[in-house]
Amino acid sequence: MQGTAELKVANLPAIKTALPGPVAQQVVAHDAQFISPSYTRPYPLVVKRAKGAMIEDVDGNIFLDFNAGVAVCSTGHAHPQVIEAIKKQVDDFLHVCSADYYFPQLSQLAEKLSQVAPGNKPKKVHFGNSGAEAVEGAVKLAMYSTRRQKLIAFFGAFHGRTMGALSLTASKFKQRAGFGPQALDVTHIPYANCYRCPYNLTPETCGAQESKGPHCARIIEDLLFKTTVPADECAAIVIEPIQGEGGYVVPPASFLQTIREIADRHGILVIADEVQSGFGRTGKMYASEHFDFVPDILTSAKGIASGLPLSATIARADLMNWSPGAHASTFGGNPVAIAASLATVQLLEDGLIENAAKMGAYLLEGLTALMDKHSIIGDVRGKGLMIGIELVKDRVTKEPHTEAQHQVELECFQRGLITLGCGQSTIRLSPPLVIDKDQCDFAIKTIDEAIGSVTR
Repeated sequence: MQGTAELKVANLPAIKTALPGPVAQQVVAHDAQFISPSYTRPYPLVVKRAKGAMIEDVDGNIFLDFNAGVAVCSTGHAHPQVIEAIKKQVDDFLHVCSADYYFPQLSQLAEKLSQVAPGNKPKKVHFGNSGAEAVEGAVKLAMYSTRRQKLIAFFGAFHGRTMGALSLTASKFKQRAGFGPQALDVTHIPYANCYRCPYNLTPETCGAQESKGPHCARIIEDLLFKTTVPADECAAIVIEPIQGEGGYVVPPASFLQTIREIADRHGILVIADEVQSGFGRTGKMYASEHFDFVPDILTSAKGIASGLPLSATIARADLMNWSPGAHASTFGGNPVAIAASLATVQLLEDGLIENAAKMGAYLLEGLTALMDKHSIIGDVRGKGLMIGIELVKDRVTKEPHTEAQHQVELECFQRGLITLGCGQSTIRLSPPLVIDKDQCDFAIKTIDEAIGSVTR
């Protein structure tokens, strides 16, 4: 087949070989010889090309991508406007180090990010290459600004795998196993996962619906500051407004608002990790907006440049007062990635954020309806196109069904739908923001069939 032509018009999957196909098998075998075994490939997808929300593998099979490179390809694969911006910048120049020299697009993007980030106060931006780098920069800035060293983060959090970011990460033990003492002084506490409240409370009994705020936030003042984390030594509370790797967990608005109030009372900064939840993913530019939540420092990456490596640490201007040389990156703010990001922002504002909200609501309704059919679905949750389907062995005990999650993921792959797991037993859906109703219908139908195949 002439794969390029077919992929341009394909809107839904077309599986033509047993999976993996013969060419894919060869690539997987060669990969095993030379690639680090630390990569966690859940199934043998071997990509040849991609366009919009569709991926073609090396054997000519076409898949619907509901993962988007882990929420990276926000405008879809190879969006023409993004490609045009990349090509134009490549023709001009590939690279200058933004830590040493200037080019106009750098400050243009920084100005735009300052405008769209939550809060009305003036902001400044530091560019890096990845979410982990953005988090590292945010923590360094918080320490530099407050002259404090201690940090508070949350169980289930994922903030990256570099040694500093890893200190904040508390999603899966295997991410930490074998790496010795943590680099940062971090105390973890439970996140506001109302479906799995660690205190066996409900929103009605925990304070989430009252002015005092939920128990899982109040514990910072009621317990931590009195026992292990002196308030005047705490630099920052680091939080995902919606937890990503931890299971696509959506907290009550009062959780974030109470944390904001506690931090303000004690001169503590709040860092919002929006690496996965930002850049239109949730139907707003940043997930914080859903909760009227304004952090002091915000990290952005993944969808920021439609597939090119770029990240941003966005902070109040009065905080970003570190001296020249205090923090920098050779490749951070690469001109080609900056050009891609400027094009991405334009596309988001021209309709993709709105589409994420609309298609997300449609998906959420359709997937929630599957709960009447499949008792294995314990919870369906999300904002925009950041949706989690949590699988359980029993709805009463809520025991995670990790095996089923892996099986459903594989069954979806065999049917042409690309998904990925998160948390203990959650199927995460983070498709490109360009998806349409027909593609949503296919995803709902496929997940229905996949769960049915696993449970029958």
